[in-house]
Amino acid sequence: MEDDDYESLPPESTMSTHMLAGAAAGIMEHSIMYPVDCIKTRMQVLVPDPRANYRSVGDALVQIVRYEGVRTTMRGFSAMIGGAGPAHAMYFACYEKMKKLLQGSKPGTGNAMVHGLAGVGATFFHDAVMNPADVIKQRMQVYKSPYKTCLECGTHILKTEGFAAFYRSFTTQLAMNIPFQSLHFIIYEASQDLLNKDRQYNPKTHIISGAMAGAVAAAATTPLDVCKTLLNTQERCAINKGNAITGLTQACRTIYEFQGLSGFFRGLSARTIYQMPSTAISWFVYELFKYLLTKRKQDSDGFVSPSAVPSLQVHASTLHRGDSIP
Repeated sequence: MEDDDYESLPPESTMSTHMLAGAAAGIMEHSIMYPVDCIKTRMQVLVPDPRANYRSVGDALVQIVRYEGVRTTMRGFSAMIGGAGPAHAMYFACYEKMKKLLQGSKPGTGNAMVHGLAGVGATFFHDAVMNPADVIKQRMQVYKSPYKTCLECGTHILKTEGFAAFYRSFTTQLAMNIPFQSLHFIIYEASQDLLNKDRQYNPKTHIISGAMAGAVAAAATTPLDVCKTLLNTQERCAINKGNAITGLTQACRTIYEFQGLSGFFRGLSARTIYQMPSTAISWFVYELFKYLLTKRKQDSDGFVSPSAVPSLQVHASTLHRGDSIP
C-alpha cells in the first residue's frame, strides 16, 4: 500500500479537523507570548508618555511590572482569546484546503507559489475574524488605557466611533499579513523540505521551521505593523482637528511627521521576539493535533501500531492513504 505522510492528512479528512487543530494552535500561540505582544504595542506608540518610553524589550518589561504590576501585561487578553480561536481555525482550514486544491494530484510536493497563494487566502479569512479583537486588544494595551474591561472597550468604540472603527485597519492588516503569511508559509515549507524531507511528525523540525518563518516575516513587515497599531489605537496626539486616521496613506504620513523613517521600525525587536516563539508554538501545536487526530483514526479503524517502538516518527510514517477522520 502506498504510504501517505500525515502532513496533509488523509484525503477524506474534514474541514473540522483542520479548524480544531488551527484553533488550538492559535490560542496557544497568542496566550504564551501575550506579554511580549503588549510590550510591542507600547513600543510602537508615536508619542509615548515619559514613564512609558522604553529603550528595549527588557526595559519595557521591567518598567511595566515594577510600576504597573504584572497583570498589566495581560490587559486585553480576553479579546485576544475570543478572536484567536475562530480566526486561526479559519486560517489553517483555508490554508490546508487551498494547498490541497492547488497541488492537485501531488499532495505534499514543495511549491513556493502554491504555499504563498494558500497563505494569501488563509490570511483574508483570518483577518476578517481577528481585526475587531485586535482593535480592542491594542486599545487595552496602551499606557493608561481608560477601559477596565474588553467589553467596556468594545461597547465604547461601537457607541462613539461606530462599527466601522473595528475595521479601520483591515486593509492595512491585509497589506501587512498577506506578505507576512506568504513569506511565513514559503519559509516554513522550504525549511521542512530541508529538515523533514519525509514529512513525518517531527516536533524539532516544526519548531525550528516555525521560528525561522516567524522571524523573517515579522522583520520584513514591521513598518506596516506600526501603521496598523496607529490605526487601531488612534493616538489622540496624532489626530488632527479631531478627525480619525482612516487609512494606510494617512497613517504613513503621520508616523513620518512624528518619528521620521525610524518610526516605521519602532518595536522591531519586540515584534521579532514575539513572532519567533509564537509561530514555532503555533506550528508545533498544529502539527501535534494533526498527528494525534490522524493516529486516533488509525486506532479506531483497528490499525495496530508497532508499540514495541515508542518513536512518534515511526508511528507517523505508518499512516496509509485512504484513512479518514470524521
